Formats: sequence, C-alpha cells, structure tokens
Amino acid sequence: MSKQDNIQTQQKFGEAINSGNLERFNDLMAPNVVDHDPAPDQGPGPEGFIQFFTAFRSAFPDLEVSVEQLVADEDNVSIAYTVTGTHKGTFMGIEATNKQIKARGVQIARFENGKIVERWGSSDELGILKQLGASVQG
Repeated sequence: MSKQDNIQTQQKFGEAINSGNLERFNDLMAPNVVDHDPAPDQGPGPEGFIQFFTAFRSAFPDLEVSVEQLVADEDNVSIAYTVTGTHKGTFMGIEATNKQIKARGVQIARFENGKIVERWGSSDELGILKQLGASVQG
C-alpha cells in the first residue's frame, strides 16, 4: 500500500474515535496489532482499542481528537494531536466533574497492507488528571 493509503487509514482511525464508530477499528487494524504503550486496562488487538475508547468516550462523550501535525513515510504515520472533551462520566476513578479537558499527545503507527500493525504513543494523562482536579503526587 502507498503512503497515501496509510494516511487515509490513519484519518479513518481518528474519524472512528470522534464519531464513536469504534467497530471500524476491526477494518483499520491487523487482528494481531501490537500496542507498545497500552492503557493500564487495555486488552490486546483491535478489541483492546475498542474497549479503551468505549470507556474514554463514556467519560468524555464529546471526545474529539484533532491532528495538529502529520508526518509519514511508506510504512509509518506519525501524528501530534490534541484531545478535548467534557468530563461527564467516571474516568480513572474520578466521578464526572463537567470540566473541559485539553491535552496533547503523539502517536506513531506502522502499517502493513494498509492496516495498523504496531502503535507507539503517549498522551498527557497527568495533564488530564490535573485539569479534572485530581490530587497528583510525584
């Protein structure tokens, strides 16, 4: 597949998150996709991503991921993004606060045959927790 095909898959991944149509991950990711930086309770494969984003969207129903920068080669797509949302449900043990969050993150996805096969990434989880008023100790 081409670099442009991989970019389109990455864009569809973001659209699935923003729309809540998370079952699309099954078409965008290889069944044995490896997440090198999974969330604490995230299971394996596309189903792990679906479970994570289902919970994230439950806590932040208006969740939106906006890509700020994208860099790609023939096998990889890297993005810098901003995530925003309103805290309407339990998140990491914190009951809904109705506070708005805004946090940055980066992700690198490696592709084979137009599907994500590996993912590395980091989001500003500490920043999210601070915005929600959590007491964070270092």
